[in-house]
Amino acid sequence: MSITKLSIKAGHLSLDHLRIIYEGPVFLELDPGCWAGVAKSAETIQSIIDEDKTVYGINTGFGRLAQEVIPTENLKDLQRNLVLSHSTGVGPNLPDRIVRLILAMKATSLARGFSGVRREIIDTLLAVLNKDMYPCIPAKGSVGASGDLAPLAHMSAALLGYGDISVDGTPTAATEALEKAGLSPIELGPKEGLALLNGTQVSTALALAGLFEAEKLLDAATLAGSLSLDAAKGTDAPFDARIHAARGQIGQMDMAKSYRHLTKDSEIRKSHEECEKVQDPYCLRCQPQVMGACLDQIRHAAKVLVIEANAVSDNPLVFVETGDVISGGNFHAEPIALVADNLAIAIAEIGAMSERRVAMLIDTSISGLPPFLVKNPGVNSGFMIAHVTAAALASENKQQSHPASVDSIPTSANQEDHVSMATHGARRLLRMAENTAAIVGIELLAAAQGLEFRRPLMSSPPLQKLFTEIRQQVPAYDEDRFFAPDLEAAKKMVAGGQLSRDFSEYLPSISGV
Repeated sequence: MSITKLSIKAGHLSLDHLRIIYEGPVFLELDPGCWAGVAKSAETIQSIIDEDKTVYGINTGFGRLAQEVIPTENLKDLQRNLVLSHSTGVGPNLPDRIVRLILAMKATSLARGFSGVRREIIDTLLAVLNKDMYPCIPAKGSVGASGDLAPLAHMSAALLGYGDISVDGTPTAATEALEKAGLSPIELGPKEGLALLNGTQVSTALALAGLFEAEKLLDAATLAGSLSLDAAKGTDAPFDARIHAARGQIGQMDMAKSYRHLTKDSEIRKSHEECEKVQDPYCLRCQPQVMGACLDQIRHAAKVLVIEANAVSDNPLVFVETGDVISGGNFHAEPIALVADNLAIAIAEIGAMSERRVAMLIDTSISGLPPFLVKNPGVNSGFMIAHVTAAALASENKQQSHPASVDSIPTSANQEDHVSMATHGARRLLRMAENTAAIVGIELLAAAQGLEFRRPLMSSPPLQKLFTEIRQQVPAYDEDRFFAPDLEAAKKMVAGGQLSRDFSEYLPSISGV
């Protein structure tokens, strides 16, 4: 697998950079200009130790134990013990692509010079990332404040030689993996363990993954919805630009433009311009309104997440100009929690509209197509149960989309009395995206099957291209057959981003919108 080389200035990760890091191995190097600030920040911490000052996180306990002053000779033990005691995650390990994002964001955040860590710490994070090695991080155990403590502790423990590191997809003892890579376990200095553990990088990585998958779903569902429109002999009149300009919602106007482009010059559409049908069901007619609203949420999430990806979110922060070390709450992941909830709703809605179109297509009284999209219905069940699968997945997503951010359980003996729940709020997005990919895949097959019954009339050029791509993966449904492989192939087309993009200018991580 080829490795992309990225040269980044600390604090300047773009959404494009983040997508590249998510999609495959990278070699990340930082602009050398950051190292002077990193050194000054570390020197500020050392001066506090030398002057025997008492500052939270440097020579005190943590959380409710902040009043406990730690002798200088115990400071290394303090930081190591912090990492080990906070390594309490459970559940399956996060995917390597998520850990790749975590490592990149943690390194670039520390390199901004507000965290008081030595360059060696950042260099080790980069070395592990650049050697395609990923600490094994259990997915569960963070409430999203004080940062993603447990998962980041597991990341840090691996750098100390504890736990496992994923090498070529195989968990390997951390000491063995580091040794084979020519690296030595790090030894933490004052504040360095806390700087590694505090932060929102895990919840942000998970939310970014949800964002990137939501973009694919929006893309594929817009194509599928356009194909369904022709299959059902729907009208493109609701996509008229004047309708959407009268409302003024930006995402809606952009999506209407996409639908106009995708359906232009369809022979099927021209064949029924004078038909007596007055209106299409909402799942066809209101596509720009619903998908446009989802696009607006995706764009908003992108703006918030790219800011957070570059944020300094540990605590306390070091300000070298004055020598101040100030304790605050940048580790609270509420911004991530809220956009993760919005993304969850958008992903659920994309799937919900798609499921409704599948239901419409198999209903002969609405679509005018053979019942369940198959010849000889009765002998053949056709798409009957494929729709049931779509309905099951849509319902599961509805359950998953309940806001996580409205929940809070006080922790640390009520010292941390309001938490964001951002981490599991973001972690569900990949599960939901997989469900919606399967739903949209079913719609693609159903809509393509509908077009078979409209022959010899052709759809628009973009939709004919899409139809060809579908048929290259899945043949027409002439009679009942073992259906699961077809559904899996269609899901992979959606989830893998294999469909041709006709409106990528609207997707934030591709267009920069």
